[in-house]
Amino acid sequence: MTIFNIKKKRENYKGESIQPDILNFTWLKFLVMSIALVSCSPKSAYQEYVSDVYQTSEAGDNLKLIASDGAKTTSSEVKKVTLELLPNEEFQKYYGFGASFTESSAWNLATIPVELRKNVLTKLFSPTEGAGFTLTRTHINSSDYSNTHYTYVEEGDEDLSTFSIQEDMKGFSGDENDQVHGIELIDPNYDLIPMILEASSILGADFKIIASPWSPPSWMKIGETAKMTNGTLLPKYYGLWAKYLSKYVSAYKEKGITLWGLTPQNEPLHAHDAAWDSNGFTPEQGRDFLRDHLGPQLVKDGHLKLDDLDAGLRVLIYDHNKSTMNDYVAATYRDPEASKYAWGTAFHWYTNSELKENNWYANELAELEKTWPNKGMIHTESSIDIDANDPIGQYWRASTDYAGTFVPFETYAYDIITDLNHGTQGYIEWCSILSSKGQPNPYDNFNSAPVLINPVTDEVTYTPLYYLLSHFSKFIRPDAHRIGVKGEEVDGLIYTAAKNPDGSIAVVVFNKNKEVHEVSIALDTKTFTSKIAPRSVQTIHLRSK
Repeated sequence: MTIFNIKKKRENYKGESIQPDILNFTWLKFLVMSIALVSCSPKSAYQEYVSDVYQTSEAGDNLKLIASDGAKTTSSEVKKVTLELLPNEEFQKYYGFGASFTESSAWNLATIPVELRKNVLTKLFSPTEGAGFTLTRTHINSSDYSNTHYTYVEEGDEDLSTFSIQEDMKGFSGDENDQVHGIELIDPNYDLIPMILEASSILGADFKIIASPWSPPSWMKIGETAKMTNGTLLPKYYGLWAKYLSKYVSAYKEKGITLWGLTPQNEPLHAHDAAWDSNGFTPEQGRDFLRDHLGPQLVKDGHLKLDDLDAGLRVLIYDHNKSTMNDYVAATYRDPEASKYAWGTAFHWYTNSELKENNWYANELAELEKTWPNKGMIHTESSIDIDANDPIGQYWRASTDYAGTFVPFETYAYDIITDLNHGTQGYIEWCSILSSKGQPNPYDNFNSAPVLINPVTDEVTYTPLYYLLSHFSKFIRPDAHRIGVKGEEVDGLIYTAAKNPDGSIAVVVFNKNKEVHEVSIALDTKTFTSKIAPRSVQTIHLRSK
């Protein structure tokens, strides 16, 4: 029996007779084609996605899971914002987010019980149990967050025969400076390298390290104002210093630590006005040092691959304030022989109080990305002075430090998101761990950090900065790409979005306003809605079921 049991003749539009079996076949073919067209209609890749919403707020939420597929509010008083995600519109690749390994951080961990120490490192580096930091930094020789000034060679050793990184492994005596006197060390053998190795042993930990020198040994410099402070490297020691840095990379590798990147000099514009370990390099000096000495030495020793700068150690130039970075990097990038060694640009956020009035230097970031599109961009340092009496509350109110007065949480949120929306591929805070007083170091320079430890009581505090960084590091994983977002501009609201290699999407939204906002996120045929609290940050994590 046919589908259409037609017994009599029909006429076509020309008046010609059509046999029933022909008519049956025509309609059957039409039906089959229609079914085929319907069944072949493309199904949204995101149709089965669900949303998890995590929030950190002034009211006390700390990366709190507040909703999954939340419903729309019916209140007409709530400001409503719609964002459209464009997952096929991809921009820069991300390398990670995190904070730095310093000798001061290692000392603080040495003051607490081993199990508590492991718990702190888990909270920093586990992607499931903690923040999952994936991009970090450390210092070559001492820095402004070391217990003393130190180098890896004896004074006057021009053949580097005494070179040793034992200083990063030997542990602590308790006599390094006045700030550490009288503090009980639970594990005096702990140190910078043991900290890095223990962090790498945390289940799921996978982080990259950028190493930066604060100062060459004093005997290699001229014009210092104090030991390893200010002044500049003597040109006659350029070659020796290049060998020194390359030996450091090799020595760390021998200990099981393969460095991802290196900057030739931390904050090279500090030749006269720093109060801590520093060394000045003009743009031309930095260019010459990389072109004629450091670059060739790293190639010779097998660390840097000229045919593929992503295959070996990455050299990031500048490593100072983004306000003046374009003028500085031009000297190197315009010189083909120097530029061929440089993977990209490292920059800092200082000074904090000028960020807001300069739109977080968005124009400078855009210029850097546009002028040198084939060079990487990494934010390598930010920090604030600590208010030891209010280490949590200070992030949500106007706080004053060396850089002026600003609201730290707001400043961090705007700075990170602005950086990401203008090509930056990673963001690193300075010290990952400090004491509850912002110590120790040889100076009266006391910073806050993601984690604060009271070395006497063993109390551990996770500051709002820890949770803010987690909103990025935990949900925007290495090799993710920033994706396009279309939405109206709302005063006090800033956002960014990224697509991970596993297909999940993270949308980070910061609301600095004092009112609730309802954010609707359109992704292809689906819409996800969330209410973001006043003065809070949210990560809306969109993933397959």
